[in-house]
Amino acid sequence: APGFLISKCCFPIFKGKISNAKRVRTIFTSDQLTQLEKEFARQQYMVGMERCQLASSLHLTEEQVKVWFQNRRIKWRKQSLKQQQAKLAKMGLSTQQ
Repeated sequence: APGFLISKCCFPIFKGKISNAKRVRTIFTSDQLTQLEKEFARQQYMVGMERCQLASSLHLTEEQVKVWFQNRRIKWRKQSLKQQQAKLAKMGLSTQQ
């Protein structure tokens, strides 16, 4: 259908690598980021057909959605660790790394 990006996950015959060219950094639109954040708040792991459908609805590749979720989980873990350390510091306890 015009205007829709068909992800490789929907058609297994397209699963092969296309080229070895260096990947260009993806610039997400604010609408895409809003939807990705909404899905992340709902569930931190997006796999299978859900990821395929999300990628298609956002006009992204499945790989772009996968990497965004990986990076977002790392950011979430770092934020959680900082919050825990701040709570401990407030209570007068120190953390060792």
